[in-house]
Amino acid sequence: MAVFVALFLAVAGVAGALTATADSPEITLENPEVDASQGDSVEVGGESYVVADISETEEGGGGHGGAATTVITGTLEREFTAETSETWANGSTVTVGDREWRVEVTGENATEFTLVEVLDRQAILGADDAAENETVTLDDGEYVAVTDDSGERTLVPVDEYFPAPEQRSYEVGETLEYDGQTVTVDGVTADGAVLVWETTETETVEFSQHSVVTIGGTDYVAHFPDASTLRMSSDIEAYEAQVSEIDQFNQYNSGLSRVLVLSVLSSIMLAGLAFIPSRY
Repeated sequence: MAVFVALFLAVAGVAGALTATADSPEITLENPEVDASQGDSVEVGGESYVVADISETEEGGGGHGGAATTVITGTLEREFTAETSETWANGSTVTVGDREWRVEVTGENATEFTLVEVLDRQAILGADDAAENETVTLDDGEYVAVTDDSGERTLVPVDEYFPAPEQRSYEVGETLEYDGQTVTVDGVTADGAVLVWETTETETVEFSQHSVVTIGGTDYVAHFPDASTLRMSSDIEAYEAQVSEIDQFNQYNSGLSRVLVLSVLSSIMLAGLAFIPSRY
């Protein structure tokens, strides 16, 4: 009996020693394309990015006895110039400055278009105490009713009463101010005019620990060795090999732990049996 107890204790000792001294493998990206901190500029996928953020948060836990998990996330950002276009259809109304304009294109082979001011007739009539607020439509046209100081009411043709609308013409290649930016007339057809301008846009790439992101057609795995450093590598196979090695180590270590527990329990059980009185 004592021999078996000693044997189980020896096995437990070996398993315990191996468990205590074994070094757990870690993810270490060899020669990563990116090794940077927050605020650094990096080249990824042929484009220049800025490490805009590396942050560490706690998830889970709370008042139910669960353990909180530390989560590290990162963000890459880059600004780039993109061309934006807009088509003004012939006969449509657009807002340029603080006024409304009607787009007019004349001819099938036009190389320019004209903006014709859309008069605010209601505002003009409202500002004239002598004019009625509504125009009068007769068989021969549209009129504005005006009453002079003597009380005599006169009908004035709208073309004579309202001021001539302002007109602005633009050819292909010319520029104008629109919506707070300078736009260029890129083309004119009988259907309307095409305007183009450049805008600055921001691309954002977000990732977490060991996530795989695609940038510029290439896959990268992200790794945070600490809460202030980002490493990225396109060698996905090497990363997966390290993950497999860690899984094998955990299985090996878990097996040794079970051997340790079973050996100790077996030793205790055998030692206890030695104190049970024999019936023979």
